[in-house]
Amino acid sequence: GIKFSNSPSSGASMTSIPLRQIRAVIAVCEEGSFTRAAMRENATQSGISQHVAAVERALNVKLFERTTGGVTPTPAGYRYYKSCVEAVGALEHAANEARSFAGQVTGELRIGLMPTFTRAVLAPVLDDFVPRCPEVRLHIVEGYSNLLTEMVRDGGLDFAVVPAFEGAIGLRSRLLLRDREMLISGPRRGFTPLAPLRLSECKPLKIVVPGPDNIRRRNLETYFHSHGVEIEAMLEMDAMIATLEFVARSDWATILPSVISVNDIGRGALTVNPIVDPEMHAEFVVIQPTRRTLSTQARLFLERFEQEVSHIHEVWDKAINCLPQVRNIA
Repeated sequence: GIKFSNSPSSGASMTSIPLRQIRAVIAVCEEGSFTRAAMRENATQSGISQHVAAVERALNVKLFERTTGGVTPTPAGYRYYKSCVEAVGALEHAANEARSFAGQVTGELRIGLMPTFTRAVLAPVLDDFVPRCPEVRLHIVEGYSNLLTEMVRDGGLDFAVVPAFEGAIGLRSRLLLRDREMLISGPRRGFTPLAPLRLSECKPLKIVVPGPDNIRRRNLETYFHSHGVEIEAMLEMDAMIATLEFVARSDWATILPSVISVNDIGRGALTVNPIVDPEMHAEFVVIQPTRRTLSTQARLFLERFEQEVSHIHEVWDKAINCLPQVRNIA
């Protein structure tokens, strides 16, 4: 077992608590339920309860409040949970470091990405990563933020890239990128490609937006209301390829981060315009289960991923700065 102090708040004598009991405490804290914790740990509910009770006896402190609505950690329990997560993560990190030192980049890597990144960022990353790490069994899930966040919390993904949010227990996050938003339309809308665009000066827009549960939807509506953007009609669509196909052949438009549309520069099927006065930006974070550290293969993938995003931003800066600064009013 791992040695912890008898109380999260004291320097009492050390006691040895088995790892399976520590994992039970982590699972109950993150799931808010003994039943869900048991399912996650492939154990029985009574077994999980016994593990938690054993830890409480060893520490002589109450870790959870049990109510009809579920289970919540006490202040001491939450503090102990955070220490447990760090300790378990350190053990996993040590194992990854040992394998890496031996030159073994092997195992599974399960990644969740939004369509924002699978359209233009993913292919060049894979073209480099797969030959470098041929022994890694790679599985990539495309989805929107709610699905990917739940899959990370449940342990189905090693990490995912999603829009920035407030955070949640059981998840660790860090800012991955801040990207400029673009208005994307078809030739029928009549905008000059790549020319800066002030949305408040446009005639009312017919705009395709993500559904109400999507974090980006709330950010877009806040921008519209705050900066006098007139909307003629709004269509909800959580289907990226269909959105772009529809926009390309109609007078509707959509708003997306620059990374998704870099390959549309100069092609004519879609018109891309930077939004200005003020600019819009989207922030994306990489999230992972709090109880895990990123594996060597995950760190290598993210390193290459960030390099590709930086390259795309350089391409955009060059494309925009090379044009006369004509302003659209349409």
